[in-house]
Amino acid sequence: MNVKDIMTKNPITCLPTANIQEVAKLMADNNCGEIPVIRAKENPELLGVITDRDICCRAVAPGKNPSVTKVSDCMTSPVFTISPESDLTKTCRTFEEKEVRRLPVVDKNSHLIGIISLADVAESAPEQYAKEILRHAGKASGTTGATAH
Repeated sequence: MNVKDIMTKNPITCLPTANIQEVAKLMADNNCGEIPVIRAKENPELLGVITDRDICCRAVAPGKNPSVTKVSDCMTSPVFTISPESDLTKTCRTFEEKEVRRLPVVDKNSHLIGIISLADVAESAPEQYAKEILRHAGKASGTTGATAH
């Protein structure tokens, strides 16, 4: 089984010029904690991600105005990504090594084509991955999520 078999296709996205109040509403409306940031709707090159934690720690806590603060001012970039052809063993290893809960899925041109989360793997993957997912989830909890090192 590969990432493309269980990823969320065509995830909600935003542009770097969006304000964080708009993005926070998108998160609330779509019950998600991370939104990929793309260059343009017609050019879905992944630039980074914005997480609920990014909004809290990089905008709200320092007192920035959410209606004028741009996503580009508080997004996480660069981010770890994965290929749609990656198998779930590699994906589980990436979750563990990078200590993240979500990975944007990009094609060879760095265009966003999906997103995969620990929950996706836990819900959709064969039982053999359940133990791995539980182990990774514990390591990934409490981290900022996606910053590449």
